[in-house]
Amino acid sequence: MLEVARKADSVELKLTVPAADHRTAITGLGLDPLEAQIRQVFFFDTPDLTLNAAGLVVKLRPVDPDTLPSELRLSPAVGVEVDAMPGGYVCSASLKGKASARDVRAVAEGTAPLRSVLSKEQRAFFGAHAPDRLKLKDLSLLGPIFVLKQNFTPTDLGKRLTAELWFYPDGSRILELSTKCTAADAFQVSAEARLFLTEKGISLNGRQETKTKAALTFFSKQLRAAG
Repeated sequence: MLEVARKADSVELKLTVPAADHRTAITGLGLDPLEAQIRQVFFFDTPDLTLNAAGLVVKLRPVDPDTLPSELRLSPAVGVEVDAMPGGYVCSASLKGKASARDVRAVAEGTAPLRSVLSKEQRAFFGAHAPDRLKLKDLSLLGPIFVLKQNFTPTDLGKRLTAELWFYPDGSRILELSTKCTAADAFQVSAEARLFLTEKGISLNGRQETKTKAALTFFSKQLRAAG
């Protein structure tokens, strides 16, 4: 992991909190839903998740930083990051862009095409990494997922943490805690975070499940059932 992380821009340490520990985590960390940012997350893919199978979601993953074209690697909109959680890690490359809430809503409602909220650079990124003959117009909407996100800095840790609570339409929830650091600091930050969370009564041994994978799996089943 360290070998790959040295080529990345940052490392994000993640932990999926077991459902049984949600209340303990929220109370112990002093999280307040009234202070959280409210978000809706949308995904676009085919019903059988062709893009996801090719490693292209909201990010390209896994990716070897050495294989990215130099012009893309140097773009200020591109970020290469190693996501590490108990039991594994993955390196990903994301290409960010900005779109207004009104434009996103129009795409979600089907009154505007997906390409309208993507930059020229993002459309080129899609064309370079999507499976052959798959076009943006061929993708279906998956979502939305309702999300509460809160950034906070515990005084007894001294590092900023992010808590994301994803609410799925079937009533299930995923609570993820994360913090970012450099590759050089990854082991030290990981050790400090593990000790901090353990002292708060939060288990580090629960099944790790990515928010994106859970969302894609859920909505993919819905799309295929409807089709």
